[in-house]
Amino acid sequence: MPLAQLPRPQWLTFDCYGTLIQWDEGLQAAVARILATDSDTGRHAPSPAQFLHVYDGHEHRLEHARPHRSFADISRESLRLTMQELGLEYRPEHAEMLVGGISAMPPFPEVVETLAVLKQAGFRLCIISNTDDGIIAGNVAQLGGHIDRVVTAEQAGAYKPSRQIFAHAHDGLGVTPDEVVHICASPHLDLAAARDIGFRCVWIDRGTGRKPLPDYRPDATVATLDRVPDLFRDAGWL
Repeated sequence: MPLAQLPRPQWLTFDCYGTLIQWDEGLQAAVARILATDSDTGRHAPSPAQFLHVYDGHEHRLEHARPHRSFADISRESLRLTMQELGLEYRPEHAEMLVGGISAMPPFPEVVETLAVLKQAGFRLCIISNTDDGIIAGNVAQLGGHIDRVVTAEQAGAYKPSRQIFAHAHDGLGVTPDEVVHICASPHLDLAAARDIGFRCVWIDRGTGRKPLPDYRPDATVATLDRVPDLFRDAGWL
């Protein structure tokens, strides 16, 4: 249903990594540094993109395993398994190159100014993220002080696309799913949850090649976050 036919939300929720924070760029830079430390990679070195394809598979599997593990632990184990699968030597310092750099990953260029516009328009802003409190703190510190609430997988004890993390967020905000609009760039996690739970969703299609599930269409799609205020003006929300 077009946003103009829906009531104005009080809260906007956001995915963090890939939506607000330059996740792919940061991960590829970290992987390039890791690969550069292996003097024997010349014979079989994968590209950062190939490396991350394997890494993502391990990460998503571990996020759904029980018992719940911290994102830092999952990242370290995913890295170890990826390097083992690719025939690369894993060392503990490799994990620190990856996990230690996440907090320093910067926002996309348009993000801070756009968050300011949305905040000034009266929306309250919340991040819902598959991470740990200690990791995301460094990223939130770069967002201009505009974020009102942060909900993490560590707090909820579950990772997206589980209903549990979104239920934890909605309960904490005091809203029902139809009273928020979620803004995200992750089709395999956030759009899957939107399909299953029924909350409104704006997809930021940053041209990564990731596509929505075939049986779901977001309520709106824009290329970058700074297009969201125009979208909301067209809906009569701004």
